[in-house]
Amino acid sequence: MTDPHVAALLEQRRPARADARRNFDSLVEAGRDVFAESGLSASLEEIARRAGVGIGTLYRNFPTRDSLIEAVYLEEVAAVAAYADELGDREPFDAFAAWMRRFASYASTKKVLLDGLNSDSEVMNACRGVVTTAGAPLVARAQDAEVLRSDVTVDDAIRLVYGLAGVAVTSPDQGDRLIGIALDGLRPRA
Repeated sequence: MTDPHVAALLEQRRPARADARRNFDSLVEAGRDVFAESGLSASLEEIARRAGVGIGTLYRNFPTRDSLIEAVYLEEVAAVAAYADELGDREPFDAFAAWMRRFASYASTKKVLLDGLNSDSEVMNACRGVVTTAGAPLVARAQDAEVLRSDVTVDDAIRLVYGLAGVAVTSPDQGDRLIGIALDGLRPRA
């Protein structure tokens, strides 16, 4: 479910020249690693160093920290959303639950994304749209099968994941258990 608008936003930012494109891609990859390790306040100099480029090259490609954060997470959000398409052969609630678990797992390891998705940039708005568009058919299919509460919206489900993904857990098992508890709460009442 890769939104063409999201793909176009990233492609617009990539330089045309092969060497410049390699630098851009190296910066995105290094940014992904450094932001995952250090959060939003990660050193841009460290990102440039790991990418094997100078700080000037970083700023030519990404004039602001936010522009780098957006590029880092743009493709990853699209990939998580695309997972929804792979769930068509599962039972409706199982498909919905699998997507929620995948999104929660991704979001919990990318806490920077949670902060970024709360910003109001064109890219982050597009990312929210991709996630919403991916989850909506899963919610509708589960509700049509009467295995998901009728009052749950895709926005509710996404906010639930954001909330749970931002909570510190003592182990991966605890995080998975919390998602399970939340999913149980989304089933229709007897």
